[in-house]
Amino acid sequence: MTVPDALGDFDIRNAGLTVWLFKKSGGMGGSPPIYNGHWIATNAQLDLALKEAVYEARDRIKETMEYGLLAQNNEASALLIDVVETNASLIVDQSGNPTPQKQVKSESHVANTLFFVVRLTDGDNVLHAIRKTDSSWRTKRRREMIDIVFRENALALDESPSFSLSKHIDFFIAGDQIIIPHKANFESVLHYRQAHTDEFDLLQAETDFSKIFSSLEPLTKFVGNNKIQLRRMCSIRQKGHYKDPDFMKRLQTKHKTYGLVLNFDDAGAIVPSPETCRDIITALLDHRLASAFSENIYDVPDATRIP
Repeated sequence: MTVPDALGDFDIRNAGLTVWLFKKSGGMGGSPPIYNGHWIATNAQLDLALKEAVYEARDRIKETMEYGLLAQNNEASALLIDVVETNASLIVDQSGNPTPQKQVKSESHVANTLFFVVRLTDGDNVLHAIRKTDSSWRTKRRREMIDIVFRENALALDESPSFSLSKHIDFFIAGDQIIIPHKANFESVLHYRQAHTDEFDLLQAETDFSKIFSSLEPLTKFVGNNKIQLRRMCSIRQKGHYKDPDFMKRLQTKHKTYGLVLNFDDAGAIVPSPETCRDIITALLDHRLASAFSENIYDVPDATRIP
């Protein structure tokens, strides 16, 4: 897929620009996160540098693909997801209201910023470019460092606070879509990782899922808080193969043929163990496939069914 017109056709270099600094709290137990944003004044030189960084970040995207829990892009591609599927509207709505009360007036508004937003406007068109901040924005980190500058061929103490803005962009919000060069930071900012945890909790509570196992405890312990494994469990729920009796019957009779190590009890339930959990997840994802041409058996990162 090509880059959406809302991003590809946006006139970045001639757009108006505002920088917003955001902190995040809440978002536990399935509730949406709370974003607290303040806009900050910038000079012409910084505006120019930020526009150039946004332009270069957009220019690096040569193709796009649909966002999926297990989808992975490379340095020349990006993932696509609709805004309505995320918490992005909370950022968009807040950054569209630069009132005097929301202007940065002290360093406390700047310290511990989680991410910054470069908001660009071109007539009625708006583009948001979002990037997570680095450790230079953390109060705890700054307390452990001595800030210095190179001046007149010598190192000197820098008594004014300094912060770094990355030239890379984690994701763009353009029109009704989000274009994502950096998946992990996108999920962190928009709280997708917590959504994965909540989704796994719901999966464990499903009778259709729990009944295929003799016990869920080894699998739950194996997944833990690992973000990759949580994504895989969410994908298992989306695919729903465990609800198909024919799929489960074939899994029991053919798993050895495909090199999977699975154990079943006398009632036909899967008996998970630390050694078999990885193969269980592969099987329920339907990611162990055979080539009709080479007759080799492969694990695949994502399985797209061909109509």
